[in-house]
Amino acid sequence: MYAKPLVDCRVYTITPRKMAEFIEVFNTLAMPILKETLGSPLGFYTTWVGKQNQFVHLWGYDSLDDYEKRSAARDAHPDFARYLAASAHLIVEQETSLVRHIPVLNDWV
Repeated sequence: MYAKPLVDCRVYTITPRKMAEFIEVFNTLAMPILKETLGSPLGFYTTWVGKQNQFVHLWGYDSLDDYEKRSAARDAHPDFARYLAASAHLIVEQETSLVRHIPVLNDWV
C-alpha cells in the first residue's frame, strides 16, 4: 500500500449528543463537495476511548502545493458555504494538523 507523503488530520469536537446529526449533515452536504475537490479520503473515525464527541477525518496529499490547490477548490466551491452554515452549531472545536510521512518507516506499510 502506498502512503501519501502529506496527510491532513482533522479532528472536530461535536456538541454532545449531536454526533448523528453532524454525520448526516457532513455526509449529505460536505462529502459530495469534498469528494469532488479533495478526492478520496483516507478514513473517518469517532473517538471510542479518551476525549469524547470527536469526529476525525484524514485526507492524503502528494505535496503542500497539492494540499493548497485542493483546499482552495473546496473553499471556492459554490455549495461549501451551505455545509458550513448547516454544521456551525454542531462543531464546538476544530483541530487541523498536516503530518508528513517518514519514508524509511513507511516501507513497512
